[in-house]
Amino acid sequence: MTDTEVHPYASHAPVINIGSQTEGQLGRDLLRLDVREGCLGLRCLVAHFHGVAPDSDGSAEQISYLDGEVLDIGSALEVIIGPPGGERQVFTGTISAIEASFEEGQIPYVSVFAEDALMQLRMRERTATYTDMTDSQMVAEIASDHGLSDAADAEGPTYPLVQQWEESDLSFVRNRALRLNAEVWVDSDDVVHFSDREQRDGAELELVQGNQLIKVQARVDLAHQRAEVEFRGWDDGSVEAIAETAGSDLIEAEVAGGRTGPDVVSDVFGEPGLSRARRDVLSGEAAQAYADAEMRRRARGFVTIDGTTSGTPDLVPGAKLALHRVGRPFDGEGYRVAYAHHSYDLVTGYRTMFRAERASVAE
Repeated sequence: MTDTEVHPYASHAPVINIGSQTEGQLGRDLLRLDVREGCLGLRCLVAHFHGVAPDSDGSAEQISYLDGEVLDIGSALEVIIGPPGGERQVFTGTISAIEASFEEGQIPYVSVFAEDALMQLRMRERTATYTDMTDSQMVAEIASDHGLSDAADAEGPTYPLVQQWEESDLSFVRNRALRLNAEVWVDSDDVVHFSDREQRDGAELELVQGNQLIKVQARVDLAHQRAEVEFRGWDDGSVEAIAETAGSDLIEAEVAGGRTGPDVVSDVFGEPGLSRARRDVLSGEAAQAYADAEMRRRARGFVTIDGTTSGTPDLVPGAKLALHRVGRPFDGEGYRVAYAHHSYDLVTGYRTMFRAERASVAE
């Protein structure tokens, strides 16, 4: 059988590893699994296991997985899922919570909660000062403080002074990412990434409505589109006002064809604009970076796809999609996945829910 042939009787059930050991009983007793991740990171897992395993007598003292031998807080957990030849790691992280649930007339179950390595950044709140650094340099310093490597290479200005006030490191990093419309994630080697969307590698996938794509809602929306974005501030050194703008030409360079949100909203509403003043805009470089980021964020969400597939392990934030049979305005390439949710249960099996975005609608 070749790699491209279908495996009609293959199981897509998850394989669960604790540490470096595959625990077959966890796959046997799994009731439901959910793995979620967005563009600002912290991949999270929730798994529910049958609390009355073959080796349990059903009493509260004999509920499975509560003795710490297989599942324990602090243990490393990995989940691999997919068809034979297409298996992918959809989660690797650390168990942070274990919960037991009991209800009259129902079988007890044990739930496990886990997060990837960004959980370390979430656990520490502090006040810190950064001088003459870019956002990428700040993220690199924070990652190093947690013993993690980094690949922080998002472009951005150098700030004379930035302060982190009684805020978790993860919240601080996410807020810095929002300023530049950057993405945050950690890979399987615990490398913290802080990068522009174009710098994020992702699988290239084709999804056909009625085939792999079993449910889809496609939407084009002008509500957040603007023809121009302006950011204003004040330069104390030169004692001058700062104002920089970003227009539709910034988005035209990203699309291969079709009509972009800034162009359509200009035709409909007469070139509406957005102007914002920020106290942390102290240079023209910062004003331009913020204006570009805001324009990109809005324009990239012009077309959104909320879909469900019959289980696609490569569907993670950063994946590139081409969609077919979803209607002429929405057909074609250019979509990027912004959110993914992998789930497995005993009724529907493996499913992947996702949200993807595109900056243009097909003509």
